[in-house]
This record gives sequence, C-alpha cells and structure tokens, in this order.
Amino acid sequence: MTNKGFEAEVDLQETPNLEAIADKPLKQEEIQNRKVDINVLKARAKAIQDKENLRNTIFIIFFLTALVTLGIYFSI
Repeated sequence: MTNKGFEAEVDLQETPNLEAIADKPLKQEEIQNRKVDINVLKARAKAIQDKENLRNTIFIIFFLTALVTLGIYFSI
C-alpha cells in the first residue's frame, strides 16, 4: 500500500523564501484608463445635494412644527 503525496522531503529547519511571491501584485491585468463624463459627475453631485437638502427641509419643518405646538400648549 502506497501513501500518495507523502513522498516529498520537507526540510523544516529553514523558512521558505516567499519574497518572490509576495512582490507580485494580485491582479496582473493592465489598469485601463476610463474616460469620465463630467455631466455624469455633476448629476451624481446634484443628486447627493438634493437628498441632503430634502433631509434638512424635513428637519426644519419638524422643528418649526414642534415649536409652534409647544407655543400653543404653553399659551393656553
């Protein structure tokens, strides 16, 4: 009966040299330059700004409603 895969000699006294493997990048594909459309970037920035403006508007309306409610409550 043979033990397959156990016939290799391993020297456990030395540390393996992994410098050559560690220096290689994980992706060896070329990084391609993509063109960016300025209109797409402007649209994204405007969408983010609109979302923030809506959030701020809702907060101000809630605050004013609470202030008016408290004013009516304490005036009675």
